Amino acid sequence: MASAQADDQTTESEGGPFTRWVRGSIQNPDRTYRAMFYVVTIFFLITTLFPFYWLLVLALTPENAIINMGLLPKGFNPGAFVTVFERLPFHVYLFNSFVIALGSTIVVLILASFAGYVFGRLDFPGRGVLMLVVLAISYFPPAAFLLPLFRLFTGNVEIFGLSSPMLFNTPLGIGLPVSALFMPLSIFILTTFYGQIPDGLEDAARIEGTTRLGALFRVIIPLSAPGVATAGVLTFINIYNEFFFSFLMTDGQAQNWAPIVWGILGYQTQYTASYNLMAAASIIGVLPVAILVIIAQEKIVSGLTSGALKE
Repeated sequence: MASAQADDQTTESEGGPFTRWVRGSIQNPDRTYRAMFYVVTIFFLITTLFPFYWLLVLALTPENAIINMGLLPKGFNPGAFVTVFERLPFHVYLFNSFVIALGSTIVVLILASFAGYVFGRLDFPGRGVLMLVVLAISYFPPAAFLLPLFRLFTGNVEIFGLSSPMLFNTPLGIGLPVSALFMPLSIFILTTFYGQIPDGLEDAARIEGTTRLGALFRVIIPLSAPGVATAGVLTFINIYNEFFFSFLMTDGQAQNWAPIVWGILGYQTQYTASYNLMAAASIIGVLPVAILVIIAQEKIVSGLTSGALKE
């Protein structure tokens, strides 16, 4: 027995650090899983939080000191967050983005609720194929729609002898295309939730005289509140952060409904760029979305996890 124990100790001591680590991982897999979790978490935090930290460093560094930057601010200039509003009407750009995102989200939720009810609770031929077609729209690149939409929204398309409406420099010029692009995701989420509501609850409401539309708003939607909240928050964030149509469907003037992206780019001219002001404006622009996510994070998590379960 003594010789066997000695052989075991010799085997454990043989090999390099990697060999001993592999042997220890096989003997104690929980430790390996825990270590992998910590590594992935640290990597995720660094890659997601470092850009925000770098924005803060740039915003706090005086403009004349932004050269050969390190990981710490070269000076302390919180006045950049005030100068942002003094040089440009940045609050107007922020308001424009908020109104466009909020209005588009309401339209998307209403239309996606109707579509989600049809796909989730009605049985008709070709439902699966049609659902795949709807989801495929979300994978189309926005650039594919640019030229026809730009001509349509600038009054260069005639339909039955009538010119298309002039929607350039209006909220509809941005809201309509982005709503169409992000609606398939909301339809998919709401279809999953609406399909889980027991048929007996809707049948009971209809026996009492409620129409299908009434059952949708009085029974289906209230019982699917986490899914509706998830679809609304994700749609708002996506539209608020949208760049392509927000940049191309306006001329960049705050009074013409230019969104926040134009406000950030307004601190850059042909020959100069105030990087500290652009960073400060970016931080201010992120705050509404960050606050929304913090408030609604429980609804988002419960909505995404509940939508993955089929009772």
